[in-house]
Amino acid sequence: MFNNLSERLAETFRNLRSKGKLSAADIDATLREIRRALLEADVALEVVKGFIASIRERALGDEVSQALNPAQQVVQIVQEELVGILGGSARKIQFAKKPPTVIMLAGLQGSGKTTLAGKLAKWLKSQGETPLLVACDLQRPNAVNQLQVLGEKVAVPVFAPEPGNGVGNPVSVAKDAIREATRKEFSIVIVDTAGRTGVDQEMMDQAKSIAKAVEPDEM
Repeated sequence: MFNNLSERLAETFRNLRSKGKLSAADIDATLREIRRALLEADVALEVVKGFIASIRERALGDEVSQALNPAQQVVQIVQEELVGILGGSARKIQFAKKPPTVIMLAGLQGSGKTTLAGKLAKWLKSQGETPLLVACDLQRPNAVNQLQVLGEKVAVPVFAPEPGNGVGNPVSVAKDAIREATRKEFSIVIVDTAGRTGVDQEMMDQAKSIAKAVEPDEM
């Protein structure tokens, strides 16, 4: 999803940079493309409306009209507004006072949790940590295998006692993973969970049960 959104925005910015002086029509056309890209990436409509309104207000003001490179200034405005909507600033991971630090990944189906788990494990390993990946997505076909393949690629162990594909209890796997990590002195536990939506009460309850079982330091 993020890759598709990034590509769409990059294409929009390339078209914008090809222009010299920008007109109000150019800016509106760019904002329409950004709006469409965000909606197709399942960003909430109200969020998109506010985001576009903020950009339009700045883009039609002196900030752009008096810039030496108006197109680049619009790109800069979009970047700043994106940073703002995502929280404004980065922060460091909250580590547990006593290892292992538990990071639980949860979210919508298809949002890239398993891929993120692998990337996060690789980065944490580069920071001197000893991460353990935990396969608690026992619903999606081949999710356990995907995590195992990613773990092998980044040379990070994967705790996967259940085959998945609808088999196994993710709460039990999560509990056992913490015991395993403590016994083998892993500094980080990354728990990959099944995708879910807010209207799927059974899956939401499962996420709560996993969180209660592992008491994550970060979610």
